[in-house]
Amino acid sequence: MVRAFLIILAAGLIVLALAFAYLGAFPPSPHVQTVDKVLSNDRFQSH
Repeated sequence: MVRAFLIILAAGLIVLALAFAYLGAFPPSPHVQTVDKVLSNDRFQSH
């Protein structure tokens, strides 16, 4: 019973290590989105 648990745990750790290696070699492309922000005009008016 303990041996089966250790085998499953080792397989999970190997899969996790492979996933990290894959993401390190081929990182996902960042999501590009433009930001439109409206500034109030009261700061830019002269006194």
